[in-house]
Amino acid sequence: MKKPADRIRRIGVIGNSGKVSCAGVVKRAARLIAAAGRQLCCDAVTAQLADLAGVVCPDAVALAHQVDLLLVFGGDGTMLRVARQIAGSRTPMLGINIGGLGFLTAVPSSQLEQALKCVWNGEYKFESRVLLSARGQCGGRLIEQTALNDIVVSRGTASRLIELDVSVDGDALARYRCDGLILSTPTGSTAYALAAGGAVIFPTAQVLALTPICPHTLSNRALILPRTAVIGVKVVSLRPATILSADGQVVSELSGGDTVRIRQSSRTVRLMHLAGSSFCETLRRKLHWRGATI
Repeated sequence: MKKPADRIRRIGVIGNSGKVSCAGVVKRAARLIAAAGRQLCCDAVTAQLADLAGVVCPDAVALAHQVDLLLVFGGDGTMLRVARQIAGSRTPMLGINIGGLGFLTAVPSSQLEQALKCVWNGEYKFESRVLLSARGQCGGRLIEQTALNDIVVSRGTASRLIELDVSVDGDALARYRCDGLILSTPTGSTAYALAAGGAVIFPTAQVLALTPICPHTLSNRALILPRTAVIGVKVVSLRPATILSADGQVVSELSGGDTVRIRQSSRTVRLMHLAGSSFCETLRRKLHWRGATI
């Protein structure tokens, strides 16, 4: 049986072309990969961004089929985009943070060399993360979206409440008058849902969360649901415009009477975690949780 370090021989890199500093970090990673005797692969956009030689694939999907590990350079938005593109792939991702908070991008770019040494030494583990699937009618046409963090149904630019009928497994739950609803995975609990007052959920927990955005009824609180739940959301109000978004990046406009059903996807993605890292450590470091002394 191969040692863990020997299983990671072909390294794929994907960079965010919108970040000015990304090219330099990707080039540094390419040099470290070559020095370690590993094979470098990249997608076409990253090859052009950082002027890389090696195996070039047309997109993230093709790249994931060719490599043992994907290094994703950018912020959480880049990780979310790549996760949706390669959903269902067994190829793990490791995020290199070139940006702000970065819950999914586990490694700061300043620690790239130390992180890759951990990879070469086999000091890592893999964690599977669930995805959400949204399917329904949108203005008379069928839509299907996948998300790692969340599916959000919300008002558009107008500052007026929308009305949404929500059911769980076909059983009516409530009619919400609110700015919107967030359906999140445990991974997404530290994203928009956290800002809207939702609970922080361990990423390995087998649950989903429904968090209303500024509900008009104060008793409407975040709701933790079993991972098998099917959540139906029907748009009641004709105006203002109602939109559906997946991970804040894919947007469709819903009309009055449209219904979307949201559930856990049958596909997952795999993240690599380096030795010494944990979700508790991430909360302490990213959210500055410290505790108190009485």
